[in-house]
Amino acid sequence: MKQGLELGHQETISIVVTEEMAASFAGQMVHPVLSTVHMVYYMEWAGRKVILPFLEEGEEGVGATIHIRHIAPAPIGKRVDFTATVIERTDNKVVCQVKAEHDRAVVGEGEFVQVILPLAKIKANINRMK
Repeated sequence: MKQGLELGHQETISIVVTEEMAASFAGQMVHPVLSTVHMVYYMEWAGRKVILPFLEEGEEGVGATIHIRHIAPAPIGKRVDFTATVIERTDNKVVCQVKAEHDRAVVGEGEFVQVILPLAKIKANINRMK
């Protein structure tokens, strides 16, 4: 990784909850709110935005762990901001505190860990699983 990624660095993604993002199974909407699956997706995306400017050529990030709590609903139509804040960094690991919130509540929060590896190693690991 390139130098310069400091503790406290943040990236944010904002979305408006749509029906496609609602808690649904087998095509049936369970609740008209942001699903946990989509919440995790956007938390990971915000974390990825943190590392992108700092990856060297031939490097890539891999999600290693994510621990989150889904705390409050975000109804369809609600704007939700997803923020990833760097709380730990080593040569090959970036840990972000992740949070989803709207104007009325914190929707979810947790921690997302990415490991930075050579792209060749990632591809080799994938190919071993074929």
